[in-house]
Parts: sequence; structure tokens; C-alpha cells
Amino acid sequence: MSDELYDRAVAAAGRAYAPYSNYFVGAAVRTRDGRIFEGVNVENAAYPLGICAERTAIARAVAEGYKPGDFEAIGITAAPCGGCRQWLTEFALERVTFKDADGELVSCAPAELLPHTWELPT
Repeated sequence: MSDELYDRAVAAAGRAYAPYSNYFVGAAVRTRDGRIFEGVNVENAAYPLGICAERTAIARAVAEGYKPGDFEAIGITAAPCGGCRQWLTEFALERVTFKDADGELVSCAPAELLPHTWELPT
């Protein structure tokens, strides 16, 4: 399991912008070359326009030139939502670490979280 990434996610969560839900989420994604990008959830008064922490972290890495297949693992302070599970699958992360409903730190593959993913036809 990636305790380091989870710990980085916990530290990042304090920087989240969550004035509506007061639910502060952090994420830290590691690329295959060892770089770590942190992200936080950012809410908006038009609620669907907010962005989750894991998508923020991945988007920061993409802005630096990373693409699907360049990611190794991510730590998140909450179980990922359905939309983020698709992102984790599409960007080909190997491991996802978060605390489950019982407060236990778990680590699994994105396919375990979203077994029947949506894929573009080839």
C-alpha cells in the first residue's frame, strides 16, 4: 500500500475549497518517473461544476505533459466517486489507496472499483 501517497493526500486536503459541503478531500498521484502531483476538491456554487481532488491531481500532471500509462498510484482521503473511478481507469493507474467506510486503509486496482468500464471503440 502507498501510505506515503495517502499521507500526502491528507496534507493536501487542508487546502481544498469546500465552502458548501465542508467535505475536504485531498489526493496525491505518483507518475512512473517518481513525480508526485497533489490535488484537492474545488467546489462551485453551481454544484456540478466542482472538481474532485483526484481529477485535480491528474489534471495537474497532464498539464505537465503526462498521459495515460504514465501514472503509477494515487492516494485519496475518500473513496473515489464513479466519475473519478473512470478517470483512474482511463489514465491507467495501477493502485488506488484510500480509507474505506470502516476507516481501514485499502489499496486496489481501478478495475476492482469499476469492473465494467466504459471504453472508446477501437
